[in-house]
Amino acid sequence: MALEQYKRKRDFKKTAEPAGKPLPKKVKGASRFVIQKHDARRLHYDFRLEMEGVLKSWALPKGLPWKRGEKHLAVEVEDHPIEYEDFEGIIPQGQYGGGTVMVWDRGNYHVYGEQPVKSLREGKLHLVLDGQKANGEWTLVRIRGRDDTKNQWLILKTGGDTKAPSKKLEDQSVKTGRTMKQIAEARDAEWESNRETEESPTSKFKARIREAIKKKSKR
Repeated sequence: MALEQYKRKRDFKKTAEPAGKPLPKKVKGASRFVIQKHDARRLHYDFRLEMEGVLKSWALPKGLPWKRGEKHLAVEVEDHPIEYEDFEGIIPQGQYGGGTVMVWDRGNYHVYGEQPVKSLREGKLHLVLDGQKANGEWTLVRIRGRDDTKNQWLILKTGGDTKAPSKKLEDQSVKTGRTMKQIAEARDAEWESNRETEESPTSKFKARIREAIKKKSKR
């Protein structure tokens, strides 16, 4: 996926988001991961693995599963530049992904078999996470099926159970110690993209009415 989709959704003349530095295409032993808590249209978690010079990324609507055998949906999204792993702040409303972003967890990961790129291509990544909150085994498995599900995966809790973070840690950044509310109020970092959020039928209808009124007033 590289960064083509990421760059296509953003105008770097208007946004402070990193465009991505040129890095070697093959990075052996990629090991960093980050999980960003993202309160956009719906609260979810962005799970990112450093691989091939970018962050391979999945949106987890329900976050990580913690009990052995549990599985949650993981939707593959566009690759992000490595610099994105450190971002915590605000994406303004009306922009793609508008909302509050927290660095929820980060650390190193290991893929069984030591071939992360091959495992990704084959659609199964058996991971060991060594983070500040997530420690243990998880497995990402691509859902096989129709074309409209090609970006859908499952993240399964494999190995033993892992203790979920406490209520306090659940809403605490590993980067700054702040809560989501504190990050939103501080507004000390704002990134924008030029991709408009998806409009609902109601908003489209209202937009047509405004346009019609505008045209009528010019006559």
